[in-house]
This record gives sequence, structure tokens and C-alpha cells, in this order.
Amino acid sequence: MTLPRMSRAPAQAWRELPQGFLGFFEPLHRSFTPRQQALLQSRREELASSLQGRKPGYLPPSEATLGSWRIALPAWAQDQRNQMTGPADDAELVVKMLNSGAPGVMLDLEDSMVNSWEHLMLGVRNIVAALHGELAYPDRKRGQTVGIKPSTTVIWNRVRGLHLSQAGLFPGDELTSGSLLDLCLIAFQVDASRLKHPLSIYIPKSESAEEALWWADAFKAVAQARGWRSDAIKAMALVESHPLAFQMEEFLYGLRDHLLGLNLGRWDYMASLIHFDLDDPSWVLPDRNTIPHDVPFFQNLRHRLVDVCHRRGALAIGGMTALYPSREDPELNARALKILAQDKKNEATCLMDGAWTGHPDQNAIAVAQFPEPNQLGQRPEGVDPRPDLRPVPRGVGKHTLAGTRAAVRTVIRYRNGVLNGRGASLLDGYMEDLATDRIYRLMIAQRIRHRDRIKILDEGGEPVTHTPELVHGLFDRELRRLIEELPRGGEVGDERTLTRARELSEEMIENGWFDPV
Repeated sequence: MTLPRMSRAPAQAWRELPQGFLGFFEPLHRSFTPRQQALLQSRREELASSLQGRKPGYLPPSEATLGSWRIALPAWAQDQRNQMTGPADDAELVVKMLNSGAPGVMLDLEDSMVNSWEHLMLGVRNIVAALHGELAYPDRKRGQTVGIKPSTTVIWNRVRGLHLSQAGLFPGDELTSGSLLDLCLIAFQVDASRLKHPLSIYIPKSESAEEALWWADAFKAVAQARGWRSDAIKAMALVESHPLAFQMEEFLYGLRDHLLGLNLGRWDYMASLIHFDLDDPSWVLPDRNTIPHDVPFFQNLRHRLVDVCHRRGALAIGGMTALYPSREDPELNARALKILAQDKKNEATCLMDGAWTGHPDQNAIAVAQFPEPNQLGQRPEGVDPRPDLRPVPRGVGKHTLAGTRAAVRTVIRYRNGVLNGRGASLLDGYMEDLATDRIYRLMIAQRIRHRDRIKILDEGGEPVTHTPELVHGLFDRELRRLIEELPRGGEVGDERTLTRARELSEEMIENGWFDPV
């Protein structure tokens, strides 16, 4: 199996690129791809060190933590009480999100979109059209074309993270940074005079403050190549890796000319937390959907993120609520919207300035939980500036065989969606993307690795030892069930793709492939 660490462009891919783009891009590639590769090596070393018992921790005091610097938040970004997110390759969804009234919308080229050349090119085209206000889709039910309505909605664009590379643009097997390519594809094609606010990028999957310097230099170099001001590109960044949680203030400092806020990407963060503690049986997490939203390892990080951001003048944005509303199921819809309100209220009480949603029906409820326009003037009281970010999750949730079975079922269905062109799938009311797939694969691996140290209970309350053979049997049974249930509402693919999805998912777990790919 080849892991999708890279997207390979087809032969003569240059024909699909804007005229003159490769001449614009190649000098930037020569400068920044070697640095990207060096940062990836540092990441590998940090993970290996953690799995040998040397866990991530805080950096020594520096100008970043002791200085009096602040970020100047522009007027157009003051209100980000809800940032709606979705895959950029779905034009209809992009238009609906931009017409939802959400203060912010993030168009995604990463976790919720399949990492392939075809989807990348479509996603970038949609982003450029949306930034110019030109994107539309055919509404077949009403027999009309629906376009983007004028609004003050801020458009953010999430490019691929530094962990992903792109092949096929240069001779042989020479790779380039997926982050750099996406950034350049957007920046090269936008007309700055037609933008209602500066080009704004969402930075994913960062793992160290050192990586902020890569992004800062890349933003400045791209702006210079376009003839823009050096600080013309603005950004927000996700905190979704365990090492970065200890270096948030240093990360902000390194990007202070560009960065307007940090976002707690909690599902990816949970996956990273498991990954960096995979050696430790005390970190075998409960069934995912039994972990409360205010569990200490999230709550301590929320308070720290708010404290750092507000002290420095930056926005603190909360995460995504996984349970989605349903216009077909009134009971599920009511439960989803109730959980949404509770979740966002908790984040507002933690003094966050906004959060993420993924469905237009969630916007009004999410916005209503946060004071307008933000809570920058407040800081949490009595917060330890260096809190424990690894409080062991004792006494929360349940460890059950049913939870393992649900994880197995979900990773098969998610990977089946990927094989059929979907980077995110709505499964049993929950929106599952690469982050949640990664959580489930890691949880299954935990239960196998530490099977003699942790009790996983069956429906009768009896412990079930999670041997590789038992988990293999669960994959067999869940695959059979999924095939028997075909066709089912919302499912894509067929027996062949489901079978291949099962093979890929189990192979990733067996081989310890848990990077966000």
C-alpha cells in the first residue's frame, strides 16, 4: 500500500495550470521545499522521542513569551463568532455556506477533501471564483442558477499542511510542498483589487513554533512575487497537534505580521494526543462519543489558548461539533442542535471568540452563544500560564466492545468514501473526516497494544481482550454487515470499494500508519 502522503499530478499536468504559473512557482519551490522536508524530519524525531518516553513540553522563556508585542486585529476580522467550514471542491456547498450569514467561511483543500490532483484543481478554481464573487451552482429543484450574495462574510482558505507533498510537477520523482503549491495557486490567480479583504489562509497541522517561520517567510515571498505589501497575506492557524499546544505563544510571535488568531482543532488534537502517547496505557481513551466536551485535556488547552491569544490581541476560535442536524429526522435534529448549543456555550464560557460549524442550520445557534463581536477584552482568571496539558482522562467515558465495533465500522465507511471521492462523510449523524478517522484507527491500535492493561467490556459487562485476531474478526463482521446493507441511504460505492476500504484501514492500523494522511 502507498500512503497518500502526496498527490501525484497526471502527465502533462502543466496544461491544467494557469499560463505562467510554473515560472512564478519554481523559484519559490526551490527556496521553500527543502525547508519543508527538514521540518518533516524534525517532526519524525519529535514523535519518536515521545514514544520513547520523552514527552513534548514547554520551551524556555524568550522574547516571544516575555516581550510586550501585540497583534493588530483589523476591523474586517473582529467578528468571527462562527466560521463555517466545508470542502472547496463542492461548489454548491461553498455557495450555501457563503450565503448562510456566517461571519466567516473556511473553504477547505485539506481534511474534508480527497487529496488528489483532480479535486485540488477543482477546489482551487472554486476558491478563486468565490473570492471574486463569481461562483454559482445550478439549483435543479428550482430551475435557476444560484450565486453568491454580497455580504461581509470573511473567506478563509485552508491549504494542505506541511506534512503533504505534491509529485508530478517536476521531472522524475522530485516533490514539492503541498502547502506552498496551494498557497501559490490561489495567490497567483486572485485579483487583489477585487477582494473585499486581504487574502486569508488557514494554516493546518503545524507541530512547532519553528514552522511559523516557514509560513511567515512563504507569505512574504509570495506577496513580494505578486507585488503586494509584505504583510498582505493574513492567516489563522489551527492548534491540532500535541507539541504545538506547548508552543502556541512562540508560534503566534513568529507569524505576528500575518496571524489573526488560533483555532483549537480538537479532533485532530485528540488524534495527535493519542499518537504521541501511544506508548502509555493510561492514555487508552474511552469510546470517542462518550468523551465529554469539557474533559480536562481539552479544557486546560482551551483556557491556555484563550489566555495566550487574548493577551496578544488575537482571536481564540473553538472547534467543530461532530453531530450534525438532520432535516429528515426531527429527533436527531433536536438532539444535534441541543448538543451544539451546549458545546458552543462551553467554549464561550471559556472566553473563546467563536467556533466552527459545518451546516447552515447550525449558524444562528452557534453565533448566539458568543458575545458580539468578540471577547478579546477578557482573559480567564486564575489560569496557570503553563498548565498540565496531559491530565490523564480517568473516570470519563466508557471502554466498550461496542465502541471498538463502531470504530471499525466507521473507518471502513470513511475510507470507502475517500475511494469514491469524498473527503468527509456524514455517517449515522456524525460528520467524519480524516481527523475522526485517525482518532478511530489510533483507538483501535491502543486497545490492541495495551490489551493486557485495560478492560474493554462487552454488552454483558465482561472484559474482552482485544487481540489482533479479535479485531480482525470485527473487521470481517462489519464488512459483511455493510455489504448486506447495500444500498443504504447516503452510502457510496459498492462491495468492491467497501472491501478495499476495509483492507486499507486494517493495514494502516497493523503497520502503525497514523500520520494525518
